[in-house]
Amino acid sequence: MKKLIRTDVRGPDLYGPIRDDLRKRIIELKKIRRVSVGPLVTLVFENRATVIFQVEEMCRAENIREPEKIQEEIDVYNQILPDPGELGATLFVEITDMSTLEQTLNQLVGLNEHVYLVVGGARVKATFDPRQFQADKLAAVQYIRFPLTADAQAALRKAGTALSMVIDHPHYRHETTLSEATRAELARDLD
Repeated sequence: MKKLIRTDVRGPDLYGPIRDDLRKRIIELKKIRRVSVGPLVTLVFENRATVIFQVEEMCRAENIREPEKIQEEIDVYNQILPDPGELGATLFVEITDMSTLEQTLNQLVGLNEHVYLVVGGARVKATFDPRQFQADKLAAVQYIRFPLTADAQAALRKAGTALSMVIDHPHYRHETTLSEATRAELARDLD
């Protein structure tokens, strides 16, 4: 997937007037790209549009206007975008009860070894950003990628290919089937 460049991001002054419209479009896009796997884990498959939106929102929230500072944000968020032949996602451990946050995250240590995208029956193990976690801790937000073989890419592009997410962690075992609309949307990420 093509990485972002400076001209992809408007910055707060130009983004403000179009924010409401862009926000509505991204919310609709994320509905197709959002996948819940059990009661606690949600993945949002990222693409250029979702990442541009995140950069715009960050610059707006932090009042970042200087071109070099905007470029720094672009550089950070470009790491979320997948490389050719990959899908990229943000994984959220969604815990609303703050009193159980630490305990739940501790139970999910090692999650990075147990997340799979299943494309037409072939399991593709997620790769987690190693800078985001330590062996004995798990953050509630993780950036992950799914490196697809040529066969998996071809299968993902084929209408009707079964697609699912599987987590087989000892303390969290869930699977969900992705819709055909989601498969088609993710196939576009490979182009």
